[in-house]
Amino acid sequence: QVQFVESGGGSEQAGGSLRLSCQYSGRTLTDLNIKSFGWYRQPPGKQREFVAGINLDNSSHYSDSVKGRFTISRDNAKNTVSLQMSSLRFEDTAIYFCNSWAPLDDFWGQGTQVTVSS
Repeated sequence: QVQFVESGGGSEQAGGSLRLSCQYSGRTLTDLNIKSFGWYRQPPGKQREFVAGINLDNSSHYSDSVKGRFTISRDNAKNTVSLQMSSLRFEDTAIYFCNSWAPLDDFWGQGTQVTVSS
């Protein structure tokens, strides 16, 4: 089993900042030797999309829409992955999820809602 528990969402005005956190756990992550994690989001009425990913060596990759504004980080001792979001835009409004970088489709969490008002 795997659990991804996201937190930190909320409402913010455009230009503001939010920090999301994800606690991951589960034997399946160990069994599958999963070391890379990602953040994804699902805007209203749209499909889920990749936002950012991070490897064990802290190398990272971002979607073009968030590059330069969002920063992904991890704390291996605490089994957490965070997403620092700055210069928020209305179009960042979405439910944000974390998962392994190659998503485990059976184990999506509830996500955390981010709402940006213009």
